[in-house]
Amino acid sequence: MQYSYFCPCPRGLEAALAEELQEIAALSRTMSVHNQVPGGVHCSGAMEDGWRINLYSRIASRVLLRMANTSYANENDIYDLVLGTKWEDWFGIHHTIRVDVTAVKSPLKSLEFVTLKIKDGVCDRFRDMYNQRPSVNTRNPDIRIAGFLDARSFTLYLDLSGEPLFKRGWRMETGDAPLRENLAAGLIRTSGWKPGTPLLDPMCGSGTILVEAAQMIAGIPPGYNRSFAFEKLNQFNKNAWQAIKAAVRLNTVTEPQLFGSDISGDMLVMARNNLRNAGIPFEVPLKQIEAQEVKPPVEGPGVVLTNPPYGERIGVRGNSQLDSDEMATAFFSAFSRTLKQRFAGWTVFLFTADLGVPKLLRLKESRKTPFFNGALECRLFRFDMVAGFNRREQAKPQQGAEQAE
Repeated sequence: MQYSYFCPCPRGLEAALAEELQEIAALSRTMSVHNQVPGGVHCSGAMEDGWRINLYSRIASRVLLRMANTSYANENDIYDLVLGTKWEDWFGIHHTIRVDVTAVKSPLKSLEFVTLKIKDGVCDRFRDMYNQRPSVNTRNPDIRIAGFLDARSFTLYLDLSGEPLFKRGWRMETGDAPLRENLAAGLIRTSGWKPGTPLLDPMCGSGTILVEAAQMIAGIPPGYNRSFAFEKLNQFNKNAWQAIKAAVRLNTVTEPQLFGSDISGDMLVMARNNLRNAGIPFEVPLKQIEAQEVKPPVEGPGVVLTNPPYGERIGVRGNSQLDSDEMATAFFSAFSRTLKQRFAGWTVFLFTADLGVPKLLRLKESRKTPFFNGALECRLFRFDMVAGFNRREQAKPQQGAEQAE
């Protein structure tokens, strides 16, 4: 039987997710990838394909199974659709449930009331059939039900993932404002980096970018060591799931070409712990050093991909006597000199919410890709460090003269 799925993702990563889903579909004879929409990608396939996406997708936030769809005029239309859905085929009264609703341009006034009507529809269905109803658990439910409203239609989904997919199960510790894992994976894919190419994160923090890249190198699927909500559904077949996981082929890695550094020793301890928890079978060299002082870890070109600090986080990397604007200017000016003088031939990607970073670096980006980190608008800036920057830098006035300008 074919099912319809919707895979939401961070805004800006729809094309990257569609590309990834095509790669996952290549592992299956029954999966097809359909259209991208703002915030996700539609696809279809057998029940096992939904499981497979949960296992392999680095970029999706969840895998939602479409249960029903209708046009609506009011909340009663939504209740009627929910009440008519055969929930008993999927789970039982002993399961706990949670309902979440999102909307775009819906004329209905209260999403909380819509959420309540969906919950009532599910519970009334079970009460009518069994004279009992499942309990609600908003914190740690067995079953998550999702509703989506646009201006005219309502779609009802069953969440196959449970905890969001960016929760891989390896992160024990984080620093301030860590990147979500699926956003980090999307940045890596958008950069065009592939295993075998040197990759350096000179401000690695707790190591999110490094862990995602290391798992790609090792061939470890992001969902390999966690559980999913679909394992609690009536349709779950443990033997079929074990066969899907048994088909995973890990890579033998001799030279991972992956490197990280950070000024904070505490952050590097977190990064090492996260790499170990993620099952990385090789050593990732981590160095405690200021980003302004880094040198290429290998001969020849590679990729720098990092989420540079902003605001208070620059304080640990600079002179705490300076105010934040001066500190940022001094930090990025020094980092720019390092890139120009030492990283000729490298491609540099900086992911930041500070849209003025190219100006601070005095570099012209070759590409800027918009993303959203939650509600925060960000950019992935690409800089091509061509040979010749170094000679031009040496011909410029020195720092004292620059400051006098």
